[in-house]
Amino acid sequence: MIKNFGDYFMLMGDVFRRPDKSRVFWKQLFVEFVSLGVESLGIIAIISVFMGAVVALQTAYNIDSPLIPLTMVGFTARQSIVLEFSPTIISLILAGKVGSRIASEIGTMRVTEQIDALRIMGVNAANYLIFPKVMATMLINPFLISVSMFLGIFGGWLACVSSGVVTSEVYITGIRYWFEPYTIFYALFKTVIFAFIISSVSAYQGYSISGGALDVGKASTKAVVNSSILIIIFNLVLTQLLLV
Repeated sequence: MIKNFGDYFMLMGDVFRRPDKSRVFWKQLFVEFVSLGVESLGIIAIISVFMGAVVALQTAYNIDSPLIPLTMVGFTARQSIVLEFSPTIISLILAGKVGSRIASEIGTMRVTEQIDALRIMGVNAANYLIFPKVMATMLINPFLISVSMFLGIFGGWLACVSSGVVTSEVYITGIRYWFEPYTIFYALFKTVIFAFIISSVSAYQGYSISGGALDVGKASTKAVVNSSILIIIFNLVLTQLLLV
């Protein structure tokens, strides 16, 4: 474990060096925006809408006391989605989709000796391959999480209004009740940290493998597992630091 930590930090040292050619970096960055961010919008949208609907309906059906106003449905849906569901659960989903893609892509280049060819040509392979992926995920993931928040709350509204358990006015009043802008900052700050974990850990798993195609599959699995575990751990740490 100590050796892995050392190798990881040494790799990050190579990753965050100044790019040899800025024009190549910016071009690759926009390519990664599409492959790691835009292509994930579909699954994020579907999951967010339905999970928002489930949270809202479960909250509404569990309010069986006349002392609890129905505005709590919108309030609870907003808090659950903004504070935990969108930044954490969606990041775990992205760890599976984006993390496995990064690990398998870099791992394939490692086992086919493409990385060795880059190093022979004098190219900083870690910076050239990993740095655009890390920066792209850290920049695009807050946008994806913001979309998830909106769609999750919208899904809750749609479910409540279509089922008739809560009126539109009551749900919107609950959403607006006791809103603190700091919760948005907290959620997006967590998202940036989680994005770095997903991209850097997955890249390390792919970059450090040796062997053949079977090892690429193992590296992808390790990338998802390790990223998910670190996200859960850092979620607790960041919550203690930023909210408690």
